Amino acid sequence: MTTYEFLRLLTFPIMPVHLQTVRKDIKRLVARSKHPNHLSLLDVGGRKSPYTIGVPARVTVLDVPQEAGTKKELNLGFTATLLETLKKKRSNIDNLVIQDMTKSELKDASYDAVVCVEVIEHVEADDKFVENIAKVIRKGGWAYFTTPNGDFIKNDGPGKNPDHVRHYTKVELQRLLEKYFDDVDVHYAVRTGRYRVLGLKSYSLRNPVKSIHSIYSNLVNSIQSRGVEYDSQGTAHLIAIGYK
Repeated sequence: MTTYEFLRLLTFPIMPVHLQTVRKDIKRLVARSKHPNHLSLLDVGGRKSPYTIGVPARVTVLDVPQEAGTKKELNLGFTATLLETLKKKRSNIDNLVIQDMTKSELKDASYDAVVCVEVIEHVEADDKFVENIAKVIRKGGWAYFTTPNGDFIKNDGPGKNPDHVRHYTKVELQRLLEKYFDDVDVHYAVRTGRYRVLGLKSYSLRNPVKSIHSIYSNLVNSIQSRGVEYDSQGTAHLIAIGYK
């Protein structure tokens, strides 16, 4: 375990609720697998992903190359610097792939599972994206997705995310995944509101009061977010699991 991983593991309980939720879900899914310690997991769009840190799996991180324009402005995609940094920080990464999943060259049935956290809303060709993800998963495997909750959070107006192509409703995401997976579970997650927003603010040793406020907000939001799986309004994310 690297120093970076150790510190991240220590701080996970006070991190934003979305991060905590995703990590718990992934750990649960991995633990339920037949051979969790040998599970091969593809993290799509995970060039800075903390979600699979410490997970007992062989992780391949895949992301698109960083290009000029919106991707560069928002620090999206792989760069040579990010690749080198990631190799040093993470101990459970088997491989790093610079590739567009909509044009995947990966072999069919080459992974036991795929994790795709807050990525699909960025993808124009979402149908091909999901189809290619399903293709690389072995029979009995699963894919885990999260994305903004389009039943409540609309991507328009002055607050529009320039890199988001769409925000799915629960029904839209369910229908898309059901085209390529045998069984699909889609539900809502993370209560929105003041405490969620405050909890997203970064921590700083130079501003301990602000950091304590953020930590407290995340603890409150964690309690608020219990039992919201069926709440289409007032929730920030959709979580979807597709099983093959």
